[in-house]
Formats: sequence, C-alpha cells, structure tokens
Amino acid sequence: MTNRTTLSPEQKEQTRHGGHLFPFQKYITVLSDLYPAVTPHWHDEAELTLIKKGSCTYQIRFETYEAEQGDLLFVPPAALHSLTIPPKSRYESETYVFHMSFLGANSADICAVRYLAPVAAQSLLLPCHIRKGHPAHPALMEIFNSINSVYENAAPGYELILKSLLLRTVAVLLPYGKEESSRPQLQTEHMDKLKLVLEYISEHYAEELSIAQLAKICFFSEYHFMRFFKKYMGMSCLEYIKDLRLEKAAELLSQGETPVLDASLSSGFPNLSYFYREFKKKYGMTPKQFIEDMQKEGINPHKFE
Repeated sequence: MTNRTTLSPEQKEQTRHGGHLFPFQKYITVLSDLYPAVTPHWHDEAELTLIKKGSCTYQIRFETYEAEQGDLLFVPPAALHSLTIPPKSRYESETYVFHMSFLGANSADICAVRYLAPVAAQSLLLPCHIRKGHPAHPALMEIFNSINSVYENAAPGYELILKSLLLRTVAVLLPYGKEESSRPQLQTEHMDKLKLVLEYISEHYAEELSIAQLAKICFFSEYHFMRFFKKYMGMSCLEYIKDLRLEKAAELLSQGETPVLDASLSSGFPNLSYFYREFKKKYGMTPKQFIEDMQKEGINPHKFE
C-alpha cells in the first residue's frame, strides 16, 4: 500500500475512493497553520476517522462537533462536511472512506433493507462524533485498529475481513442512531440546494462565476441566495469562492512543480498582483515563501495510501 497521491481539500468528489469492485480507501490528513482547513464538500461514500494528533472543529450536516485526539468521527454518505483547526496548531488524522454498496446496501436481504440502505440514504442517522467517553468508543477503537492492521498487511482474503469489520462498525453505532424524521423538511431541501451549488463551484472555480449564475441553480433571487449561502456557510459566496481558489492554488504550489503564474491562472486568478495580495492576506506569506515553508515542513495536506 505504498502508492500515494495528494488531494485538494475542496474535492467534491470527482475523486474515486478505491475502485468499483473495492470502493475502499485510506487517507492520512495533516493540517497546520499553512493549511488549516478542509472546505465543505461531500461524496457518496461514508467516512470513519480517528484523530491522531491535535483538535479540530468538524461540521457535519450543519451540526458542529469539537473533536480532539483519540476521538472518532463517522461521516454518513452524501453528508456535507468540513473541518478547521485552531490557530498555531497541528492536526493529524487517519480516515477510511468506503461505499455502502461494499457492505451490501444494495442487496435485498434484511440487513440491507433494515439497516444498511437507511444509513446510505440518511434516513437512519448514526452518531457522527464518538468521544473517548462514549459507550461505543472502546469497541470502535478496537475495530479501527483491526482495520489498520488488516489493510496494511493485505493478506489473501483481507477484503472479506475489512467488510466484516465495517459491518461491525455499523452494528456498534446502531443502538445510538436516530430516525431522520426529526430533521425539518426545509433544512433538508436547503442542504440539497447547497450541495448543488458547491458541486457547481467545485467544478467551475477556475472560471468566471457570478451570483446571478449560482442563484439560478437554487431557483432563488440573488438577494435570497446571498442570505441563504451566508446562513449555512458562515461566509459570503464570493468569499467562499476566493478561499477555494486560494486553497487550490496552495495545493498546486505545495507540490513544488507548478510556477506561481500557472497556479494563479489555473485557480481562477487572471490578475497576478491580486493573487499575490489575497494569498499573502490568507496565508501570511507570499506564494514563494509558502512553497519554501511547505517543503521545509514536508506537508502535503491530504495523502492516501
């Protein structure tokens, strides 16, 4: 399992987690002052994360969780989620991303119909934050460590063992789950609209984007759209787009192979002086200094094995 690549934090996910036959992937995430956040995104797969170092604020389905070293987080399929870390800190985590179809959610047996399909459809919500004091934490830690060992060794038949461990994860969390009916319908509709907008921005961030263009996706007026976006994202839409472009540029620069001008243009900044100004405002240094610091610290924000 030595093949590694780097993921940009905004990914939404055109990224394929594993393959069609084995939709399972391990990720190692490292964040610091140079790269302090993973912007809101979503994908069809579920996630199981263990925080190895530091603390963070996770937002999952508009709910906020303050998590720290040793905590586990479960992100359900298709759930909008993001994370940020405190200033002057370093964060490390290990994450397993898997599709519920790997567990048999599309089957016609009682396990799929009663448990797996509802989890996949988010009509049955499992707990997202499993603190060290949570009753399920000891069992989940045992499972997570077993997944690590089995995945690293990759002995013949390891896929079967991983599948059984993930099924056990669902079973351990089930007693603490709740029905989705408790969520207001309007909030669910707003989440769906927001996901459409974020997906569009993620696919077109390098192009010119306008509020009018994005408002049409939600069938909102521009005024309503701006209020809607700020309510759920905590920033204006234009601020979000600028941040996303800067993070994409930082991702390119961190690889050490992309000239500053190319990173600027590829990320949606046709004006180089404006790019320099906004980059320094966000990261506290010029793009060139950023490259040097990233190489010095050996940081690649997202890696998978």
